[in-house]
Amino acid sequence: MTYQRFEDLPVWQAAAELYDQVDAFLASAPQGMRLCFQDQLTRAALSVSNNIAEGFERGTTRETINFLYIARGSAGEVRSMLRLAARKTAWQCHHPRIASIIEQASSCSRQLRGWAESLQITPIRGQ
Repeated sequence: MTYQRFEDLPVWQAAAELYDQVDAFLASAPQGMRLCFQDQLTRAALSVSNNIAEGFERGTTRETINFLYIARGSAGEVRSMLRLAARKTAWQCHHPRIASIIEQASSCSRQLRGWAESLQITPIRGQ
């Protein structure tokens, strides 16, 4: 299937959902969560969808692949930050939400890896 807009990509939609989940989680941030942590988590979550969009809009397959791996790295950053947050015993009541967001980030990462790998074997080098 050929997509004409990045907004139609299932992986972009998954990344948008990841951001929505992070935003909702941070709207009721656990007591003691530092603002710099919240800011970095927000930026990492936004970076996933933004890099998918930027990669989609680029002119070459190589550039697209590069941005997909950047997006994948940002999904990993979200997972890492939330794994660190989950280690806080004071935030035990938030563990189900944290686990849900981690699973969404993992799903984005798997989709991005699959797309990037498929692009690496395609003979198409342009848009």
